[in-house]
Amino acid sequence: MTANFSKLLLSWFDKNKRDLPWRKTKDPYHIWVSEIMLQQTTVRAVIPYYERWIKTYPTVFDLARAPLQEVLKFWQGLGYYNRARNLHKAANKVVCDYKGQLPSDPHLVRHLPGFGPYTTGSVLSIAYDKPLVIIDANVRRLAVRLLAIKAQADTKQDKVIEGFLTKLLPSKRVGDYNQALMEMGALVCRNREPLCNVCPLKRFCKAYSLGLQEVIPLPQKKIIKDIHAVIAIIEKKGKYLVQKRPSSGLLADLWEFPGGRIESGEDKFQALVREIKEELDVEVKSAKHLFDLKHFYTQFRVNLSVFICQLKNYPAVYEQRKWVGRKDFSRYPMPSGSAKIVDKLFNKT
Repeated sequence: MTANFSKLLLSWFDKNKRDLPWRKTKDPYHIWVSEIMLQQTTVRAVIPYYERWIKTYPTVFDLARAPLQEVLKFWQGLGYYNRARNLHKAANKVVCDYKGQLPSDPHLVRHLPGFGPYTTGSVLSIAYDKPLVIIDANVRRLAVRLLAIKAQADTKQDKVIEGFLTKLLPSKRVGDYNQALMEMGALVCRNREPLCNVCPLKRFCKAYSLGLQEVIPLPQKKIIKDIHAVIAIIEKKGKYLVQKRPSSGLLADLWEFPGGRIESGEDKFQALVREIKEELDVEVKSAKHLFDLKHFYTQFRVNLSVFICQLKNYPAVYEQRKWVGRKDFSRYPMPSGSAKIVDKLFNKT
């Protein structure tokens, strides 16, 4: 099975692979950047970010010497900002410890920030043809169907999948083979309505032989939690108050407008007054509702109510809290929800 499986898969990949910019290079750094960006982000969304990133930071040395705030700004819109922070940290370590060359030894790479089993396997197999297994969402779904595992396609299945895929690794073109597995999951062995009629692997697929490809894997229950928050737009002489989030935790090191969650029993104005007092230690004189926005994260739906506020007195400013002119917002990395507010305020979108 091993030889036939990999031969059929690679033949299909050679004919059907998408023309993607990171597939035109063997530069380990460029491949590394693409794999980090592709985590939890669609290929279509990543392409312009990747091309702009490589143009701005063409080498690992360029990334390592760039200020973190600038790096986070370039990342803005991709979400999951910890990926960018780890990429920046790892770039500095590669420059300092390995003279700018990403090691090919997986044991060394695993100690770099942001390199888990998947990233290590994908980057080293593609860049150096290392015989390493990769398991992402697409590969996991494909393997669960090949093995007819009647369960959800989650990490609980990874030990079985890893053993199965290890036996199928070819002796050559491991990087292409791993990309082919991911491509097969993305284009053919899709989450819904898999295209079994054009799948070169269907002879090996137990789910297909049992007629279970539409019900395997079992669907995952997705719970979306609603969060309601108020946001304060505070203006002074043509500038707007923003503050930096802590350097750890959710959306670390990003800049945002003051505000926060509406607590149980509060109306929007009460929440606004409380948040401004708690965050800035100042009193709200008056507030006018401007607009509402919705923004979606993986497990949250955030409902933002945005107010323009007049204060009884202005808060103190320091390194983590600043007055920013409308033309200067481009220098401050912000969460996507806050970036939408900026667009709505100044670009009327």
